[in-house]
Amino acid sequence: MRVPPGVVYRAYAAGWAVVRRLPEPVAYRLFDAVADLVWWRRPSGVAQLERNLQRARPEATYDDLRALSRRGLRSYLRYWCEAFRLPDWDRDRVVGSVRVEGEHHLRDAVGSGRGVLAALMHMGNWDHAGAWATLTDVPVVTVAERLEPERLFARFLAYREGLGMEILPLTGGDGDLLDTLSKRLRDGRLVPLLADRDLRATGIDVTLLGEPTRMPPGPAMLALRTGAALHPVSIWFEGRGLVIRFHDEVRPPDSGRTRAKVVAMTQAVADEFSAAIAAHPQDWHMLQPLWLADLDPGRLRLVEEPAP
Repeated sequence: MRVPPGVVYRAYAAGWAVVRRLPEPVAYRLFDAVADLVWWRRPSGVAQLERNLQRARPEATYDDLRALSRRGLRSYLRYWCEAFRLPDWDRDRVVGSVRVEGEHHLRDAVGSGRGVLAALMHMGNWDHAGAWATLTDVPVVTVAERLEPERLFARFLAYREGLGMEILPLTGGDGDLLDTLSKRLRDGRLVPLLADRDLRATGIDVTLLGEPTRMPPGPAMLALRTGAALHPVSIWFEGRGLVIRFHDEVRPPDSGRTRAKVVAMTQAVADEFSAAIAAHPQDWHMLQPLWLADLDPGRLRLVEEPAP
């Protein structure tokens, strides 16, 4: 059953109005309790999460997967709890609760004016990571998918802009999105793009955790177009803090056509994603079908069949 847009907006508005005013321990306990209730009911999203996690833990028993999915739901609800509360955190809290691995990759590229493309997963809390970047003098530009209703999209836009990020709408914006992103990268900015799910059904065939799926070509294409540094980035929770890891740069092959380079680079990103998911599966918030074996065959034909 489709939830009416007005109901969705009122639910998010209540979260912003109420959750951010609760004492912090109470807020975290509340979201843990909601996560546990959803986990216990095991709706389709939780069942799909367990199928996804099984790729990261193929040796796991059913009980192991159930325990892991419970931790995963708590991690996902923690993201939402912190999303509602993050605008009230001061600079010391935002920056001081982050530990960064491979930070030199970011600083070296941005310092040289080269720009960085951060290939992200639905993992950890990117809003917190983006706020950390802007507060440590790295300008962030990213893309947001339009939500329904429009006023909910506007509220998320204002939320992320309030954290210091420039947000470009995926559709309906001014000018060509690819051109704008290219310009921002040439200006030496950090451009994070979600890259673990093929939302537009136009992705590149890759192997992720040993099984075929598709990932968007955008990060690799933009890196080739602009010369920006392409870095897979993984983010996970550590206690009450956050860890951001900038993996080694994915460089284009020395030879070959553009498409072959994009394929090779996208697979290299997938390899880094596989290792990161295997290391921190509880913080990978993928509750949707991802691998080809789980996807609707009609959706796959959007890629496999050429346009008439």
